[in-house]
Amino acid sequence: MADRPLLYLGRVCSLTRPQLIERPADLTAEWLTDILGHGQVESFTVDRIGTGQMSECYRVGIRYAGGGVGPASVVLKVAAAEPSSRQTGLAMGLYEREVRFYTDIAPSLGGPVAPCHHTAYDPDTGAFDLVLADAAPASVGDEIRGATAEQASLAMTQLGLVHGPLLGSEALEGADWLNRESPVNQGLVAALYAGYIDRYSDQIAPEHRVVCERLVGSFDAYMAAEDAAGGPRGLVHGDFRLDNMLFGQDGSDRPLTVVDWQTVTWGPAFTDVSYFLGGSLPIEERRAHYDELLAAYHRALGEATGVSLDDVREGVRHQSFFGVLMAIVSSMLVGRTERGDEMFMALIARHCQHVLDTDALAILPAPSTPEPLQPNADDEGRHAPTEEPLWSESWYFDFAAPSQDIGGWIRLGLMPNEGHAWVNGLLCGPGMPTIAALDFEAPLPEEHTRVHGQDIELEQTVIEPLQTYQVTVRGRGQAHDDPAALLRGEPGRDVEVTMDLTWTSVGQPYQYRVSPRYEIPCTVTGTVSADGHTYEFDAVAGQRDHSWAARDWWAMDWVWSAFHLEDGTHIHGVEILIPGAPPMSIGYLQRAGEPLVELSSVSAQTTFADNDLPQSAVLDYGDLRVDVTVRGHAPVLLTSADGRLSQFPRAWATVTTDDGRTGAGWIEWNRNLAQPDG
Repeated sequence: MADRPLLYLGRVCSLTRPQLIERPADLTAEWLTDILGHGQVESFTVDRIGTGQMSECYRVGIRYAGGGVGPASVVLKVAAAEPSSRQTGLAMGLYEREVRFYTDIAPSLGGPVAPCHHTAYDPDTGAFDLVLADAAPASVGDEIRGATAEQASLAMTQLGLVHGPLLGSEALEGADWLNRESPVNQGLVAALYAGYIDRYSDQIAPEHRVVCERLVGSFDAYMAAEDAAGGPRGLVHGDFRLDNMLFGQDGSDRPLTVVDWQTVTWGPAFTDVSYFLGGSLPIEERRAHYDELLAAYHRALGEATGVSLDDVREGVRHQSFFGVLMAIVSSMLVGRTERGDEMFMALIARHCQHVLDTDALAILPAPSTPEPLQPNADDEGRHAPTEEPLWSESWYFDFAAPSQDIGGWIRLGLMPNEGHAWVNGLLCGPGMPTIAALDFEAPLPEEHTRVHGQDIELEQTVIEPLQTYQVTVRGRGQAHDDPAALLRGEPGRDVEVTMDLTWTSVGQPYQYRVSPRYEIPCTVTGTVSADGHTYEFDAVAGQRDHSWAARDWWAMDWVWSAFHLEDGTHIHGVEILIPGAPPMSIGYLQRAGEPLVELSSVSAQTTFADNDLPQSAVLDYGDLRVDVTVRGHAPVLLTSADGRLSQFPRAWATVTTDDGRTGAGWIEWNRNLAQPDG
């Protein structure tokens, strides 16, 4: 992929110096002189401020030569140095949004927005810089204590000054960077709420729990109703609360500076108002000053907007659920701390009471269980990539034949923004070596239906979309008597491998709610030849899946599984383990002749041997417990472009449920390895 141009704002720097400051060490006195445009910078100091995870902020103290005059300090904001955090910020569009806010929107605004001296953004790596006017001397709001009436009035007035000129802007309505589709839906909210209530149930008032459960139960219908209703649209900061506000003291340039515009979006115009009033004031303080605060915001909007005070009041009422949602979601996606728990409990109580005080429950549709999603036939094909470096598209296929003591899996992974493909074909079982035909640097194919790697070829054909799929693999693999050698990067002996297999759907295709991916339980028929042996299969158990999204294998662990019981039941689940966040679960149970049942709770307990291969596992799919007996190991080692490593042990297994049923299938673990210092 051709390199894309960097995005800049600010004075043009000399060509001999870097336009983008990736780390504070890149700063020079000459560069600061150029971008500030005041006197000659003689020297400067750099001190870390704040504790952000996705970005890092530094105060740069400046000394000018010869009595020059200019800002005594500026704030430098850059992307996180930690690779996983940076990839998350890049994939979620956080860095681009904040840079584009300062390049495309902020120059026309006054109010609580710090002037920007320079910004640059590299969309290929996520590196960016923002050099902002320092708000000091200023004090940060205290979310737990809550805002005073004076602070709240200032916040509402300043917010109105930002919102008024932009309300209903057609240009911003059409800006792609500001209108990304939200990944939040009822399935995701329900999964997060299950962990949330398990953690905090004894700290939530019964009436507030009712609010949470009503919102979770009708979330998709509520969002659809709000979209259909229309209403004013405007700029949404997305996290307009005290922790992101700096209140100016004597000598500061602004009475209020709002920071952290990484979550800025375009949406219901009064979301920020509702979020602040619902969460940033103690309940009694909000009740006492509610009307005057709404009026202060309305006055600051200006008469030209044509918005009435009643419009504001009703919009705030409808968006009161945003605070409840954020209190649930945010608490489950950040590292847990004692102060964090105290803050989130204060927020859930305040936001839920805001819903009750405004009678907002009356606008919620009736609770409902959404129907399981199914993929479209067109999704079987190749998808257009986004710009995220780790965007990929993968097709997985597996089979397990316990009666012949063999199982296998195949993967085609396209990495268009890295210019290559992964082609994997593996076989394993008791009494046989693990045979692996692997190429992680295959040329990116023009058509995904035929890929030629080094010593391996893969062809795949959709015979009938979502029903029948044929895959052929031919090439030279390596046989390993010790499958753990694959995790150590050791070679095996050369063997020829051929797989000619057809996957036929025997259950309902299942589309994930939280990412573009689907799973299909299948039977598998065909022929495999390897290492002088030939195997014929007729309708053995199997699974296939297809996914396309930005995915960082080296930023999270997971346990994925798909098993097929002899009574016709199909089970699938994945437990996702993101550092600093509670587990997240996705899955289903498909009993023969019955509708698919989605699962919100899937968990795994695994015992690993000293060689890092799994020995045994116990899986809980909701109320169903499954004991896993590993029959064959087929692991691979995944290496990122920047050198990070993840072990990817896959194994086929037989299983026994706690009610005595048996079956077979595959299970995989993604296990990130600790990175060496330096």
